[in-house]
Amino acid sequence: MSDVLTQPLKFNDPSDLADLRTYATRARSIDDGAIRLQASGPVLAAYVCVLRPRLLGESTPTILGLRTMALAQPADTDVTVPLSAVLDRLAHAGEHDVELPLPPVTVAESWAGIGAPRSGWALLGTVQDVALRQAAEAGIAEVAAIIPDKPGALIVNNARATVWGRALPDGGGLPAGAAFAALTLGFLADGEQKLYRAGRWFRLSGPRGHVLARTGSGL
Repeated sequence: MSDVLTQPLKFNDPSDLADLRTYATRARSIDDGAIRLQASGPVLAAYVCVLRPRLLGESTPTILGLRTMALAQPADTDVTVPLSAVLDRLAHAGEHDVELPLPPVTVAESWAGIGAPRSGWALLGTVQDVALRQAAEAGIAEVAAIIPDKPGALIVNNARATVWGRALPDGGGLPAGAAFAALTLGFLADGEQKLYRAGRWFRLSGPRGHVLARTGSGL
């Protein structure tokens, strides 16, 4: 960990803080880890990690969630901070507050340093939200059926790698973990997501957010 001195992020409306709190809460329910807050000019990009390899040689894909939000004042910052610390500050925000004071301490997360491409994305097509929801729910049930009452780390990781690393039908190679991320982060409604690819990376993009998935073993 390291100390960081950064000006608070200022949003346009108190509802923006509420949206960020919902997003961070959902992310923490999956992995009580960190959130990367990357502000460039008037836009904040908030990244969270949903799935990642945890053991050497493991085939679990790296799956990230991304929400972008407008800022009332341009900012230039890129910090990775504990989710718990951000949620603590959001919990103390008043009804009319529009500023997020950043936590004073950053954390080192391997996933935060593997940024997805900013260009070169090719549109593969669209995927219906209902299909992603069904795939995610089926995967959750399959993982639960595989894992015993008192599993060890190896069993848990193997189960997740098997289920969430599997390619979705008609997904062009998109791992099922992307559907899990889209569901659990609240990105699905009753519409569709656009599916893009750039090398080893896939991206699901919809009105509520984006899911970035990197295939292949290791971080």
